[in-house]
Amino acid sequence: MPRPRKCRKVCCLPINDGFLPVRGEKGQQPVILKVDEYEALRLIDREGFSQEECGDYMHIARATVQQIYTSARKKLADVLVEGRPLLIAGGEYRLCDGTESGCACKGCHKRRCPTVRTEAKSGNNSKEGSDEDCHSIG
Repeated sequence: MPRPRKCRKVCCLPINDGFLPVRGEKGQQPVILKVDEYEALRLIDREGFSQEECGDYMHIARATVQQIYTSARKKLADVLVEGRPLLIAGGEYRLCDGTESGCACKGCHKRRCPTVRTEAKSGNNSKEGSDEDCHSIG
């Protein structure tokens, strides 16, 4: 029996959930960047976190961060090199509410991010209470 997947903590959803190339071919399939991949890129490339710090923040192992980050970088390369549209959606994540002890975002979900209504994953029998709010899409 495989290990249950850990839900990745995400500070907030991106303001823009997609991007289109200025001169792209019509009808190209979009590259889908998962929300947890977006968060890893944001934390490592934008905020300057190490992979270990990113893992601590997202509540996942450093090796998992490396896999997520590598996947995200490959997808961005496909978007830039091939001129394909980008869509940010899906993944296994939960939005931070800013109330956790040691939360680095200090309530950013409440302050900076747009209000997004999502449905929690139903039927989750996980031992970790935080996984009850895990979104599993795509």
